[in-house]
Amino acid sequence: MGVLRGTAVRAFHRVVDAVLPPVCLACRRPVADVDALCSSCWSGLRLIERPYCERLGTPFAYDLGSGALSAAAIAEPPPFNRARAVAVYSGAARDLVHGLKYRDRHDVATYLARMMVRAGSELLDEDTVLVPVPLHRWRLWRRRFNQSALLAERIASTAHCRVEPAALVRIRATRQQVGLTCNERARNVQGAFRVDPDSRAAIDGRRVVLVDDVLTTGATVNACTRALLRAGAAEVDVLVFARVVGGEPTDL
Repeated sequence: MGVLRGTAVRAFHRVVDAVLPPVCLACRRPVADVDALCSSCWSGLRLIERPYCERLGTPFAYDLGSGALSAAAIAEPPPFNRARAVAVYSGAARDLVHGLKYRDRHDVATYLARMMVRAGSELLDEDTVLVPVPLHRWRLWRRRFNQSALLAERIASTAHCRVEPAALVRIRATRQQVGLTCNERARNVQGAFRVDPDSRAAIDGRRVVLVDDVLTTGATVNACTRALLRAGAAEVDVLVFARVVGGEPTDL
């Protein structure tokens, strides 16, 4: 029933989009072009561009030179190689993520994926294996789709990469991360992921790009990265649409 409902919702949106004037993907105000943002939402999108930490992808206030690392990356190096994000998780970026994640706006995924391909261009080539962050089966059943898998599939079709949508498995249900501290988040997802045995050959010795919608403290992508490295991945990079930066409030 969940799959049928999701298909019906997407079909309804296609009919509406064909009959009604195009609207902003974030705020739903009328716009001139299909699959676009209005000028207000676009100006409110805080894009992450260099200079930024080459390891974590967090923006710097000023240029520290080529290859500069943030204090956080030096003090506590992550298990992944590099992380890249399109925008700071606030304003229009937050609205876009919520539209995809909670309102069945699958059309938003194509727009986000195009921007993610540009932001992560140095991570993507024909030898890249894309792996989405998985949902536990019960959460997937309730939500009906995995937004990270949808993004990975759209990125793969644009960047001509290989995608392994079921390579990572969430082997136990975890608490919602909302309201947890950094340490609590890390403990919450510790040991929660493994690589499916049928996907090990596709991962072994390969460079993997882990795909998710939002990066918060990094607890989830760290746990996923460790599972991929244990399964034989040569290295793991992370590509997300938005990331929480500094003291930005978050609902994730």
